[in-house]
Amino acid sequence: MSFFAVLFALVLEQARPLARSNWIHSGFLAWARWAHRSLDAGKQHHGWITWLFAVMAPTLATLLVHWLLWQVNVLLSFAWSVAVLYLTLGFRQFSHFFTDIRDALDDGNEESARALLAEWRHIDASELPRSEIVRHVIEYSVLAAHRHVFGVLGWFAVLAALGCGPAGAVFYRMSEFVARYWSHPGKVPGEGASPALQATANNAWGVIDFVPSRITSLGFAVVGSFEDAIDAWRSYNQRFTAGAPLASASRNDGLILAATSGAVNVRLGGEALKSVWTPALAQDYEVGALPGADPADAPGSSPSREAEAGHLRSVVGLVWRSVVLWMVLLALLTLARLLG
Repeated sequence: MSFFAVLFALVLEQARPLARSNWIHSGFLAWARWAHRSLDAGKQHHGWITWLFAVMAPTLATLLVHWLLWQVNVLLSFAWSVAVLYLTLGFRQFSHFFTDIRDALDDGNEESARALLAEWRHIDASELPRSEIVRHVIEYSVLAAHRHVFGVLGWFAVLAALGCGPAGAVFYRMSEFVARYWSHPGKVPGEGASPALQATANNAWGVIDFVPSRITSLGFAVVGSFEDAIDAWRSYNQRFTAGAPLASASRNDGLILAATSGAVNVRLGGEALKSVWTPALAQDYEVGALPGADPADAPGSSPSREAEAGHLRSVVGLVWRSVVLWMVLLALLTLARLLG
């Protein structure tokens, strides 16, 4: 059933993608804001209480609905899984920016590409050269594909096999969402999440994404250049992770970018990691990226080819081949359950 639920959700998402400002995103946003305003008192234990309430309440509600519908009719529980996956899984939640930037670069309109990148990631892209635009787009797109597709698939598949329906998809997406949302400063001083809550959410997210990030990296290696991807993965571990905890958001994302770099032979500089690296690692990155320094020696970069527009198509192919790999594995697992 897991295979068919994912297949239906992906087809539905491609046919009728959610709007950028959709009601489910607004609901997540309001829920995360209400949780930290109501429960975050600045202490570490308050941070864990707030995180558990914000993440586990929607997860348990999803699980409860699944069990109730299962008791009524199996098809109803299947429809529930498809609906939840449609809201939590899919490329079209971020791919329009990727497509628009790629088309702008193909047309030679770099100004439009910079404007789209700035709108997407809320960064100053006005001075970025063409190769840096491509590099940024690849990094952000690969991480978005992991968080919107592969990580969701991993947690959904595991908990669905344990009889929890689509609860894993909600658990993963809520964990990622609150860690990202609470890390942003409030518009009014003192309005944002406390440092204790931010640390709790980021630490929890690092643990939750530990296995999925490595599975995604391994999938990229399998469907890409395997030896180069594994070599980049090993090199990243040796050079860049000494100052990061074993299960940290920066380390998880870094492994995905390293595997991507090797799989498609493109130099990635870890720009997407700068917002989540520790201060020490961020300082190292900036030192390595000073004007006149060799980009290949920067702590966040990989020694491959400079990013070109053609690499965007290579990344698209890499991601879709990974999707096919996932669907084959899910089909095999579903078949094994049916025969067992």
